[in-house]
Amino acid sequence: MDKVFQSVFYLFLIIILFKLSQFAYRVIREQKYMKELAQSGMPYIDKMDGYQFEIYLKALFQQLGYKPQVTQKSGDFGADLVMKGKDKIVIQAKRYGVKNRVSLSAVQEVYGAKAYYKANQAWVVTNSYFTKQAKELAAACDVTLVDRADL
Repeated sequence: MDKVFQSVFYLFLIIILFKLSQFAYRVIREQKYMKELAQSGMPYIDKMDGYQFEIYLKALFQQLGYKPQVTQKSGDFGADLVMKGKDKIVIQAKRYGVKNRVSLSAVQEVYGAKAYYKANQAWVVTNSYFTKQAKELAAACDVTLVDRADL
């Protein structure tokens, strides 16, 4: 009976070590991917879809020392990312074609998200540019705009 218990114990230990090594490998692989993603250039960003752009921003802001979280795809109350650090920042991410400009609706959405998430700052980040109306509303609402040149 003692040998059976010992065999089961070693088998259990081997399984646990195997699962831990799988987990460690996934964590290391994800960290490497996020670091590479954060260093992507604009041509690569322009090929992303909206969700990939959110993941890119998460990786970028992690590299800058923030603790970003991507919100759920629907019902996000106007924020695609919520960053925690010295301040809480909500971000509306807009991955558009270069010729399509981000309108004031993005500013309105993130301004509402700022109140909902009780954030200190609200940003709209895009790989494109902003309309004149978006810039005016952002200035009036204290929303930070990050466009293609800033990104």
